[in-house]
Amino acid sequence: MEIKHTDNGKNGKFFIEIDQKEEAEMTYKYIDDNTIDINHTEVKEALKGQGMGYKLIDEAVSFMRKNNLKAAPTCSYAKAILEKKKDEYQDVIK
Repeated sequence: MEIKHTDNGKNGKFFIEIDQKEEAEMTYKYIDDNTIDINHTEVKEALKGQGMGYKLIDEAVSFMRKNNLKAAPTCSYAKAILEKKKDEYQDVIK
């Protein structure tokens, strides 16, 4: 299953499509040049219980590491996952 990514320099999202329908997404906006706010995560019924939220977060963390970005999430799910895995993700948490 491929996670796709769009970014226009102000906002972006990681998402999974099945039959041209978005079934999971995690959106973010840039707070400044070095920080993104992960502001929404949603997994639709078709993919629930399959760890897709974690996969979206992992993909976002890879993106942040490649681009020297930090996360200051307002999404409760993203905040909880980053906190839960803080030893693994501490380099990207602001």
